[in-house]
Amino acid sequence: MNQTIHYYNQNADHFFDTTYQVDMTSLYQSFLRYLPEHASILDLGCGSGRDMLAFKNLGYQVEAIDYSEELVAKARQLTGLAVQLGSFHELSAQEKYDGIWACASLLHCERDRLAEVLQKMLCALKPNGVCYMSFKHGNQDREKDGRNFTDLDEQQAHDLLKGFDQILLLQQWITLDKRPDRTEEWLNIIFKNQKA
Repeated sequence: MNQTIHYYNQNADHFFDTTYQVDMTSLYQSFLRYLPEHASILDLGCGSGRDMLAFKNLGYQVEAIDYSEELVAKARQLTGLAVQLGSFHELSAQEKYDGIWACASLLHCERDRLAEVLQKMLCALKPNGVCYMSFKHGNQDREKDGRNFTDLDEQQAHDLLKGFDQILLLQQWITLDKRPDRTEEWLNIIFKNQKA
């Protein structure tokens, strides 16, 4: 994890410049249709701040966390919102959010800790709260350009989610990377916290 954070701190300008204007509207629509008006959303691993700014502009109450000091600074500058410096491993909120948006962030979580982080996310969601998360489509743990990745395929996603009685899978689908110079596939997952 430290190696990955080092990458983002060293390459924050380039990462910001190549991500903050990417059009994610279709993914937002898939997630937001499950949320009430003015819902509270946590952007978990907010990166450039692109998504939290979009949610803010649509009238949602947004909080955000990222583990890179440099990206936290850039997200604050872009959005004018408070962004916490922290890891998804440190998430400790209890029944606070209507939605959690974890876009391309949990792919940096160690595979053997994904269930632990998922449990923290469930605790942070209100009953019937909804989570979106995305992973690069594949089945490997790998390192690329100084970052560690945990890829996920449909079977691995199924095995991960079935460990939680209160998770109801709402949608799962594959998309192509939204950046014009990329051809990677992404596994998108939306689930509901069915906790009574």
